[in-house]
Amino acid sequence: MLDTHPEIDVAPFIDHALLVPTATPEQVEQWCDEADRFNFAAVCLHPCYVKQAVNLLYNKRPQVCTVIGFPYGATTSATKLFEATEATENGATELDVVINIGWLKAGMMNEVHREIAEIREATGQTIKAILELGLLTAAEKKLAAELCMDAGAAFLKTSTGLYSGATVADVRLLKELSRDRVEIKASGGIRTAAQAIELIVAGATRIGTSRGPELIRRRARVEEEAEVGG
Repeated sequence: MLDTHPEIDVAPFIDHALLVPTATPEQVEQWCDEADRFNFAAVCLHPCYVKQAVNLLYNKRPQVCTVIGFPYGATTSATKLFEATEATENGATELDVVINIGWLKAGMMNEVHREIAEIREATGQTIKAILELGLLTAAEKKLAAELCMDAGAAFLKTSTGLYSGATVADVRLLKELSRDRVEIKASGGIRTAAQAIELIVAGATRIGTSRGPELIRRRARVEEEAEVGG
């Protein structure tokens, strides 16, 4: 596919994600090394690996991000708050928090809002609210975005990646709903630089993917081949 935006450096947008259940300390070390080497924005890891990542990335550019209430968002608010507080004490500076989707669908807006607001107030960290857009109606997407922005989220994140991939349409919708009040993280099924660039052009300011190095290397190879062919 022709690279229509060669001026966009994708690497600084990437949250290098390692969220599989089989993740090991050795892989965490690899992910942190790659995040530093490729100048990624952050690594995104399970809470049990926050301390390790913080030590590995001390005084380096990538932030340490972890997930809260992952992947379903259905743990209690007290559990999420403890998880977020502990992650902050361990050094995480970005928290990707899964909202309680069942509460949203049940019209329990105050509960959804309060959960995000309490975590933001208690930790003072960058909160990325995971909306799981693939499970929401158009009206619910708008409601979720408004609630999370009002509660202090710094990012609206499209999904965990379990149910649907990030789409240009959803990123554009979040861009429209947010009116630049917050940033947007696209996550789920992003496997190529072309996909990432489309999402960035649509308004995403972070790209969540486990394939960051592969994506960067493949794009570089394509550019080299194009130069040789030209």
